[in-house]
Amino acid sequence: MATQVDYYEILEVTQTASADEIKKAYRRMAMKYHPDRNPGDAAAEEKFKDVNHAYDILKDENKRAAYDRYGHAAFEGGGAGPGGFDFGGGAGGAGLGDIFEQMFGDMMGGGRRGSPRAGNDVQAHVVITLEEAFTGVKKDLTVITRVSCESCEGTGSENGAAGVDVCPSCHGAGKVRAAQGFFVVERPCPTCHGAGKTVKNPCGACHGQGTVEKERIVSVQIPAGIEDGTRIRMTGEGESGPQGTPPGDLYIQVSVKEHSIFQRDGANIFCRVPLRMGQAALGTEVEVPVIDGNRAKVKIPAGTQTGNNFRLRGKGFSVLRSGARGDMYVQVSVETPQHLNKRQRELLEEFEKEAGENIKSSPEHTGFFARVKDFFEGKAN
Repeated sequence: MATQVDYYEILEVTQTASADEIKKAYRRMAMKYHPDRNPGDAAAEEKFKDVNHAYDILKDENKRAAYDRYGHAAFEGGGAGPGGFDFGGGAGGAGLGDIFEQMFGDMMGGGRRGSPRAGNDVQAHVVITLEEAFTGVKKDLTVITRVSCESCEGTGSENGAAGVDVCPSCHGAGKVRAAQGFFVVERPCPTCHGAGKTVKNPCGACHGQGTVEKERIVSVQIPAGIEDGTRIRMTGEGESGPQGTPPGDLYIQVSVKEHSIFQRDGANIFCRVPLRMGQAALGTEVEVPVIDGNRAKVKIPAGTQTGNNFRLRGKGFSVLRSGARGDMYVQVSVETPQHLNKRQRELLEEFEKEAGENIKSSPEHTGFFARVKDFFEGKAN
């Protein structure tokens, strides 16, 4: 590394940290900066390398002792530091890939040494309605991907399985090792390009790849209660691997359309209901639609104002992987009439006249306008 940062500092532990504390710190940091979690982030990738490098030193008692005594100088010159320490670095040493596999296994998608190279993952997108998100729905998607070649049955050879041999360079592992100092770094095998096999007499249809591009239909079951932006993984539904190796996965991004009536917030549903001025003033009962296709009645008390909410328990959205439902909130919006006939106008003017007289005589009205008057005359505090 160009900048020699303290290994304890990299793992965010003290120099007196126990081996167990160092191991836990490494797991946490490796998970945080793993390339699969930070695609395209060069800084995270570099940090991930630093974390592995630091842990390789501090997990080994001899290396840690040498580092505590001599610092980074203990490992300069190919691994032999002051005092004659030699920490290996030959073909039998542990590489970064081995270290990470011991800690995480297949959890991060790295795979074990010797496992065949899988096919590529495939991305797809599906748009559903809010009602479909509520009930759950099965969708058929058209994806263009690579599938196993029928001509050679996925072997890549005109001679079938008989024309496929184990790669002589990697002996079927799909990767080779190269020593760099005391590290052993694994790379895809340059002979078979990670397949672990070599093909004689390549198939004319797939040119030895074992796969061909094809359009196919994939059915996906979208569960009830799914959120907008959720990604569904379908294992083994991606591209077929080269020369008969396992397929990748299919990742489906789900988008939920906006609804003309309902707005969703998690498991709750919100619905705006317009009321005439008279309904809000006198009180009424209204019927509102529910996301499940039914209707529900809501009692509106007299004097209801714009913005008042009424809760309908259990009438909301589905909860993912549960039979429960959220609540529905009916929000009132009082509408002001715009086109009055003569009779309506007379009634409203009569109402306004009586209401104005009642308000003027009320203590609250008198007090309010007295404060307004004081404000404009500069008497208010």
